[in-house]
Amino acid sequence: MALPEDILTYYGQGTEDARLAADGLGWLEQTRTQELLGRWLPPPPAIILDVGGGSGHYALWLAERSYTVHLVDPVPLHVEQAAQRSQVAARPLASVRLGDARRLDVPDSSAAAVLLLGPLYHLVERAERVGALAEARRVLQPGGLVLASAIPRFASAIHGLSAHLFDDPVFESIVRRDLADGQHRSRGPDGTLGRRPYFTTAYLHRPEELAQEVRAAGLEHVATLAIEGPAWLLQDLDAQWQDPRRRETLLWISRALEAEPSLLGATSHLLGIGRRPARPPSIAAAAV
Repeated sequence: MALPEDILTYYGQGTEDARLAADGLGWLEQTRTQELLGRWLPPPPAIILDVGGGSGHYALWLAERSYTVHLVDPVPLHVEQAAQRSQVAARPLASVRLGDARRLDVPDSSAAAVLLLGPLYHLVERAERVGALAEARRVLQPGGLVLASAIPRFASAIHGLSAHLFDDPVFESIVRRDLADGQHRSRGPDGTLGRRPYFTTAYLHRPEELAQEVRAAGLEHVATLAIEGPAWLLQDLDAQWQDPRRRETLLWISRALEAEPSLLGATSHLLGIGRRPARPPSIAAAAV
């Protein structure tokens, strides 16, 4: 299995590696993701499979905390970058390899948790996303957790308002399709490029869809949470993040609103949490 060429080309440019440290939005996403991982993951030295782990930011952060982390990513550049980082890390990754979330070269029931902090964006068909979640369930130990991120259906529309992007008719056409069916493309419907580069091929979830897909994969849906919350829309986010007091307020509000159903779609990223059942359902329960 391979990702479409446009997705591989997008990530092959190398821009993803620095994104989490580039500005206030990246800092907010990284801090909140680490906070949620710290809250939900089992204690170290549990085995964590980071699928779509990119250049290893979260994987190495977890390895530093004594987790046993295996990183899998479909982008050769990401795997190369993660391997280089791991080689010089005080606590290296257990393994780094090329791979696809839809078919993992990992034994059954071998991981305490699986991270899918990206793969679901780029699987544009529901069957593929459910398949990736089911593959995560396969490699999880009974009771283990999958933590899967998704981009909300309304992210482009809201970001476009905040960043003044709607003066570009191509961007408007992209958003119209996003809102209609969740199928995001980087070009207009006739293949026209916009005035600036836009995000590559992706699927944008409604919050309730993420929970439905988790359940369809045979996992128990534990929670769907907003990672950043509405704070990602602030035009002065960089400046607010640099102020320690305001930064703590941003994080407090993000925590306070993370599970508010009426605001889940207003974040930049969702985190869906599913659990592999500790035991198979009984015949009676399965018949309900």
